[in-house]
Amino acid sequence: MTGKSMKLPKLEGTLGDGSTLSLSSLQGQWVVVFFYPKDNTPGCTNEARDFRDLYAAFKARNAEVVGVSRDSVRSHANFAKKHELPFPLVSDADETWCRAFDVIHEKVLYGKRYLGVVRSTFLIDPRGKLAAEWRGIKIPGHAQAVLESVPAA
Repeated sequence: MTGKSMKLPKLEGTLGDGSTLSLSSLQGQWVVVFFYPKDNTPGCTNEARDFRDLYAAFKARNAEVVGVSRDSVRSHANFAKKHELPFPLVSDADETWCRAFDVIHEKVLYGKRYLGVVRSTFLIDPRGKLAAEWRGIKIPGHAQAVLESVPAA
């Protein structure tokens, strides 16, 4: 998924509480979708906490934040509870969301190649169109930069 004018695919995902979230149900507000590799790893925890700490500011700008990884529903439930995450976490075990946003790419860890989630964030406007994207991001300051890209309500 590339190109800022692209219409988003119809996606649904299961949340940590077992409910279902459809991306289209969030239309009418700004939506921040951040993809991260794994629950409870240092980088992903820091990123989720940064979005958590700015969540009230996102809501004040009529924006919802949604985290997505390939972890299980149960893992997401534990991760959200442990770190008091106020936003939904989509379990994308079948990689539907990851593939729709093209965030699975070859990575190298300790000399081994594997397919993994590239840390990426997407900003969707209230009409459901892609407004901005950040790929292969560095965590410090990222959530703040995303917030600054959302127009004040």
